[in-house]
Amino acid sequence: MKDIRALNEWSVVKNNTPIAIAGPCSAETEEQLMATCKQIKENIDITMFRAGVWKPRTRPGSFEGVGEEGLKWFKNVKKELDMPITVEVANAEHVELALKHDVDVLWIGARSTVNPFTVQEIADALKGTNVPVMIKNPLNPDLALWKGAIERIYNAGIRDIAALHRGFSSFEKTKYRNIPMWKLAIELKTDLPNIPLICDPSHIGGSRDLILPVSQKAMDLDFDGLMIETHYNPTEAWSDAAQQVTPARLAEILNEVKIKQRQLDPSDLDANQLDDLRGKIDRIDNEILDALASRMGVVNQIGEYKRDHNLTVFQADRWINVFQSRPGAASDLGLSKEFVEQMFKLIHDESIRLQTKIVNTEKENV
Repeated sequence: MKDIRALNEWSVVKNNTPIAIAGPCSAETEEQLMATCKQIKENIDITMFRAGVWKPRTRPGSFEGVGEEGLKWFKNVKKELDMPITVEVANAEHVELALKHDVDVLWIGARSTVNPFTVQEIADALKGTNVPVMIKNPLNPDLALWKGAIERIYNAGIRDIAALHRGFSSFEKTKYRNIPMWKLAIELKTDLPNIPLICDPSHIGGSRDLILPVSQKAMDLDFDGLMIETHYNPTEAWSDAAQQVTPARLAEILNEVKIKQRQLDPSDLDANQLDDLRGKIDRIDNEILDALASRMGVVNQIGEYKRDHNLTVFQADRWINVFQSRPGAASDLGLSKEFVEQMFKLIHDESIRLQTKIVNTEKENV
């Protein structure tokens, strides 16, 4: 998927990245939608407006959106304020209606991404079009599902595709509504280097107080843009009131977020310093790999010893000793205890795998 296009190549993106997408969680009334979008435009220059007209809700009886009527309102907003618009679609009919009402960009929500049948239905409806599509991560932390959804839209002929990171559901109680799990977004970018990444700090935080720090974290990780839910009167919003901000606060957030450079200008006197430091990292990484190879060589010898002496592979006393001593030694060296614990768990798992393979292999006759 090397021909997925950068955001600044999308016809609807008129400004440079990082882009900003803002608007209410839900289009509630024509007046609310127009007033919110007008106030956003008066406060700050953004890339496009967003609004939900179909709202997949956990339980029946909740506000599930105004449907096609909201698309008519949004089309009027687009015309009057001369700004691209984007809405969420969850099936083929939504796609057809959104395109009928001149929606510029579509996005697929987390509840849809989790179902390949739903994504394929949307992809089939998109064939023959060139509308840009943003794809939210699935509710659960499943990188394959996220990539699979992107691939389905790509196979429909769409090349203006972005990944929309909105965090992941969890039974664990944290300060976030949806845990960011930034490493999964980084893994997606590693597998698909040219996919644009947009962050949805509203759904990650679940609270307007967390939108700025989450937005800053996304920018520090070189995301290409932000989608922030904005309402002219958030406390009275019909859905997700706690995570929406006023247009004035949106402007403050976007102005406060610090944008970092991706790389130094080659003419900068310090430009070579980073390359030198990265060279040191490369050499140290090679030393780490050599040390791991040596360690696994010893692990193989231990496996052979256990096989020859009919010993169990896993020995709890030894593992407890390693698990307790290594993190303590790491702390003395200024390393994170949690990081070293995770690292040695991975090393131990691989050691168990290698030794299990050896003890189940017959000893060679010499």
